Amino acid sequence: MIRVDDLRKNYGQNKAVDGISFHAGTGEIFGLLGPNGAGKTTTISIISGLLEATSGTVMVNGQAMSPTASTVKKSMGVVPQETALYEELTARENLRFWGGLYDMSGARLRERVGEVLALIGLSDRADDAVKTYSGGMKRRLNLGLGLIHEPQVLLLDEPTVGVDPQARLSILDVIRAAARKGTTVLYTTHYMQEAEELCHRLAILDHGKILAEGTVDELKKMVGEGEIVTVRGNFTAQQMHRALEGHPHVRTVSLEDRQAVLAVTGDGGSARLLQDLLGQALEVDGVNVRPPSLEQVFIKLTGRDLRD
Repeated sequence: MIRVDDLRKNYGQNKAVDGISFHAGTGEIFGLLGPNGAGKTTTISIISGLLEATSGTVMVNGQAMSPTASTVKKSMGVVPQETALYEELTARENLRFWGGLYDMSGARLRERVGEVLALIGLSDRADDAVKTYSGGMKRRLNLGLGLIHEPQVLLLDEPTVGVDPQARLSILDVIRAAARKGTTVLYTTHYMQEAEELCHRLAILDHGKILAEGTVDELKKMVGEGEIVTVRGNFTAQQMHRALEGHPHVRTVSLEDRQAVLAVTGDGGSARLLQDLLGQALEVDGVNVRPPSLEQVFIKLTGRDLRD
C-alpha cells in the first residue's frame, strides 16, 4: 500500500507539491486527476524514489521511501509518461532485460515474459523489433515492463497519452487485472472519463494541492444530487444571476456571459427551471442536461476547465 503524509516539493519559490496527503490500499486503483502542471508527475517521482521531497513522508508497504531505499523500489513498478524502450530490441528482449534488473532469471523469467506478452496482447509480435511497432503497441509494452516482476505497487504516469481508443481500452483492462490480483495502483491522468471508468478512489490535484478526495460518486455529490444543466444564449452573467434568484434547488457551478452551468435537484427540477428562464424572456440558444460529472466538480473547485 501507499501512504503519503504532508508531502512537499519546492523549487525555489515554486511549490510543485504543496502539502498533500492520501493513501491507497491493497488492490486499489487510486487516481490523481489534474491538468498539466498540477504536480502529478512530481508526486509520482517522489513516491518512486526518483526525487527527494522537501518535506513530508512516503510509506510503501510499511517502509519509508527515499532515493536510496533500494528494497522498497524493488517492490514497485513504474510506468513513466515517456516510453522507456530499446527500439532496436524485440519486445521479448526488452522484457528479459528489465526482468533481469529485478534479479529475475532462468525459467521463471522466461515464463513471466510469456505471461506478460499475452497480457499486453503482443505475443504474435514478440520477436519483432520495437521500432516497427505502432504508438499503441509501444505503450502496451511500456506497461508490460512495469509489470514484469509482479510488483506489489504500480505507479502509472498518464500511460494512455496519445494512444488510439483500442489501445487505451487494452491498457485499462491490463491495469484492472493487476489490481484484481492485489497490486496497489497509483494512476495519474488528466482525462475525466478515464478517471471515472478506472479509479476506485481519486484525488483532484491542482497547483500542487489536493482539492478533494473520494470515490467518483462522493465527488459528484459536491455539485448536487441532481442533473447538471448547461444553458447557453445571449445573456450576461448578471442577467442569469437575477433570473436564478428564488430557485432554492438550483446551485450555480459556473456562471459567465453567454453560459451558465447549474446543478439542479428534485424531480422535474430541470424542466421547471427552463420554463422559468424562458418565461423571463432570457435569450436561450441551447440547453444540455446530464448527470453530475467529474468535470463539473473540477470547475466548481478550481473555477476553470481541466483543459485550460
